[in-house]
Amino acid sequence: MAAVYSASSILIFVIGLVVSTIVIYFVSRFVGTKRGLKVAFFTAIIGSLIYATVYFLVGNGLLAAVLGGIAWLLALKGLYKIGWIHALIMAIIIWIITSLVGVLLPTAPGPV
Repeated sequence: MAAVYSASSILIFVIGLVVSTIVIYFVSRFVGTKRGLKVAFFTAIIGSLIYATVYFLVGNGLLAAVLGGIAWLLALKGLYKIGWIHALIMAIIIWIITSLVGVLLPTAPGPV
């Protein structure tokens, strides 16, 4: 059975990917890694794939979030060639900013 995706769900995914890429890029600059926008984009895609895979295999819940988070830390560590602590700091800042954007973006005035 083929999956059918609506135009709105694809648009939401693309907007989320763009926002995540921008946040990852600026956070990586803020914490001192000098990787480009392309690496930030791949990091956003890999993060989406990691969480989709973990949630597909494990389901929703704390275990899926922890396993997905560890896998994403591994991805950050590898893509940015940084240590565990640096990856954790980066992930926490990214999580905070994307959470704020996720709350504020749907309530922004004007056509979105």
